[in-house]
Amino acid sequence: MVDQGNSRIRLPKLGWIGYRNSRPVTGAQRNMTVSCTGGHWYASIQAQQEVDEPVPEAKTAVGIDVGITRIATLSDATYLEPLNSFEHHQTRLAKAQQSMSRKVRFSRNWKKAKAKVNRIHAGIANARRDYLHKASATLSKNHVLVAIEDLQVKNMSKSAAGTADQPGKKVRAKAGLNKAILDQGWRKFRRQLDYKLSWRGGWLVPVAPHHTSQACPYC
Repeated sequence: MVDQGNSRIRLPKLGWIGYRNSRPVTGAQRNMTVSCTGGHWYASIQAQQEVDEPVPEAKTAVGIDVGITRIATLSDATYLEPLNSFEHHQTRLAKAQQSMSRKVRFSRNWKKAKAKVNRIHAGIANARRDYLHKASATLSKNHVLVAIEDLQVKNMSKSAAGTADQPGKKVRAKAGLNKAILDQGWRKFRRQLDYKLSWRGGWLVPVAPHHTSQACPYC
């Protein structure tokens, strides 16, 4: 149960708890999910309401080629620079993980070090999520149709280590490429584009990735 006027929620066995209202809850409340990430607690409230059929305001269409040096290159010759959230915090994360590995497992100091590692991971994920939300929101507002490569990210980021009998080649280079691919969040970007375009009456069209990366954006 949510009491928005007093900024509090009622949880089983805990009673009323204050919370920060990030956005108003409209419609009939159905359920609530409470989770903890990086030492912070979040309450996700699901509500049901009737909405009108969306009418798209934008009239243009655009194609997107996702990548690493540029997370998205558009067919109108514009592009989005990558955030590289993990890369920017990689050194700090490695030091925190190294510090945790030196602690006695499950000791008080180990738990403190683990909490620090979790906070860094949460910060990396939050920065990436925020960037992708802003980018996908801008694209969904400005275009009614967006075509994007139908990439199989899971297959593209497979390990090249191989087996003991058949060891892989250029394993370190492939590991770095995999890390860079996952750092961009291509799947999240596509998912966000899909539902935000749907909200505004637009469409997301996946296309085969063959020959989508061209030197000229008009090809």
